[in-house]
Amino acid sequence: MAEAATGSAGDLVKPKKRHWPTELNALLGLVGIALIFEILGWIFQGQSFLFNPQRLSIMILQVATIGIIAIGVTQVIISGGIDLSSGSVVGATAMIAMSFAQVSTYPRAVFIEQGWVDLPVIIPIAVGLLCGLTAGLINGLLIAYTKIPPFIATLGMMVTARGVAKWYTKGQPVSFPTDSFAMLGKGMMPVLIFIAVAVLFYLILRFTVYGKHTYAIGSNPDAARMSGIDVERHLVLVYSIAGVLAGLAGMVLAARGLTAQAGMGIMYELDAIAMTVIGGVSLAGGRGSVVGTTIGMLIFGVIISGFTFLRIDAYYQEIIKGMIIVAAVVADVWRQKRRSLED
Repeated sequence: MAEAATGSAGDLVKPKKRHWPTELNALLGLVGIALIFEILGWIFQGQSFLFNPQRLSIMILQVATIGIIAIGVTQVIISGGIDLSSGSVVGATAMIAMSFAQVSTYPRAVFIEQGWVDLPVIIPIAVGLLCGLTAGLINGLLIAYTKIPPFIATLGMMVTARGVAKWYTKGQPVSFPTDSFAMLGKGMMPVLIFIAVAVLFYLILRFTVYGKHTYAIGSNPDAARMSGIDVERHLVLVYSIAGVLAGLAGMVLAARGLTAQAGMGIMYELDAIAMTVIGGVSLAGGRGSVVGTTIGMLIFGVIISGFTFLRIDAYYQEIIKGMIIVAAVVADVWRQKRRSLED
């Protein structure tokens, strides 16, 4: 009798289903989109889309800078937040960092009267990272300790940072950096910087306490707090890291173009969010990975490069890109509902 009862009770316990990895979905999507452009390339252009090393290198370079931002945004979204300020932080950081990287032979250098020209490259880099850190720290403190919704806090920073970028030199571009600073954007250096950042934060999120706490807070902040996690302090850290990475992206972008302008980084925050969502990071928090974001970045790059390859007008590109973003969010909502029903 006891054995029968135990057996019947055991039959009622259903093992959890294994979920299809979201990163694998994104990878299949990447392959599918690339093949579609390859076929369309032979039909409409009479040439290959994929088997062109120069096109592929340009494609990766186009999205590498935004990819650096997306790594920071990934951590913010996993923790249950959002960051709308990263594009504006890129613009402000580019302007400020570049002003400390100018050469003395340029008579209109921002700090030529003070003699702050031809400085060692570590100084403008430190200034740029500090700018990003300051913006991220303010975001984190507002969200963690005043309980302002992340959307509102980072929206305020978005407007403020863009204003700082315009005010800093009264809208005038900042150009003529030193050769050592220009190296940040030379050749494939932006891609190498992205790879280094991606590998670093993949390991951090995967194998450290920081990563475990980030996922725990995104899944259930109240449960995380009850388990002993200092949720407020951790959120400040997450947003600070996102700010630092936005600052790094701003310097790479300025170095690549050899100039900094107040309008740099416009819409970059939305592109970064789109990359993360396309890569399977859940807007509900608690799920996602750097690997998925990297695949999402590549999908974004293939789409942009493919549109250019097929000579599709820019406004059509924006329309289609918006539709893809909405489709990715709808897929995320559907994925969350399916998981809740299966669990």
